[in-house]
Amino acid sequence: MKKLPLKIALLLIVLISGSNLFAQDFQGKASYMSKTTMDLDQFGGQDMTPERKNQIQERMKSFLEKEYTLTFNKLESIYKEDEKLAAPGARGGRGGFGSSLTGGPIYKNVQTKELLKDEEFFGKQFLVKDELKAIEWQMGTETKTIGQYTCFKATATIEPQGVDFRSFRGPRGARSRNNSEGAKDSTDANKPAEPKMIEVVAWYTPQIPVNQGPGNYWGLPGLILEVNADRTTILCTKIVLNPKEKETIEKPKKGQEVTQKEYTEITTKKMEEMREMYGGRNRGGGRRRN
Repeated sequence: MKKLPLKIALLLIVLISGSNLFAQDFQGKASYMSKTTMDLDQFGGQDMTPERKNQIQERMKSFLEKEYTLTFNKLESIYKEDEKLAAPGARGGRGGFGSSLTGGPIYKNVQTKELLKDEEFFGKQFLVKDELKAIEWQMGTETKTIGQYTCFKATATIEPQGVDFRSFRGPRGARSRNNSEGAKDSTDANKPAEPKMIEVVAWYTPQIPVNQGPGNYWGLPGLILEVNADRTTILCTKIVLNPKEKETIEKPKKGQEVTQKEYTEITTKKMEEMREMYGGRNRGGGRRRN
């Protein structure tokens, strides 16, 4: 990470020297809203009508729009999705996409560099245990206000973790790309694309001088209140410092213990199998109605 600009360094000194945030029992809670957009054309949806696309987007809304709570202290944090009651008359998620891939709590310890994730994939529980890797943030001097907090901008280029679902496009999209490029073998279309690097823009506030943030994001001299990464935006909507009732930050413990690399390999292999099955059914039964 680059050295802090003088403006930020001076602000940090003033804030930390006059702040009681670093009391031994300090704790905070931040609420976040996460929203992801999806281009259905990347999943074989080129031939869908706008109405059909809107129907699918609405069905996936519960998967693409979520609310989380980050509970943090000086060294640790736990990031959990808020539980919601199903809407009356809504279809259950059994067998659906959202029920097949469920992200649980994410625990980070910035002192020991410990990262723990509770993940469920097709009914199987995993405990992803790995090192909390540093993010090479590029510090800026641009500011904006989020709520009552002055935030500074930082950027980074990272490789996304886990499964990149855009790599598993529908067979129609794969064929159209092959036809347009003309030089690729058909077997190449069934392979997931190489993981791409994504640009991340984060806004953090030195007014809360802890280097925590939502999800996997951390490592800035202040709590991260907003993240824009590829098609996902995470925005802090509420902050409570030193609540009367403290919450114990517990590490996730359940599930088969794997590293992030191993978990990515497991999920990627399963998604490849599903894509092949989907492609086979489409080729074999595409004209059943005729």
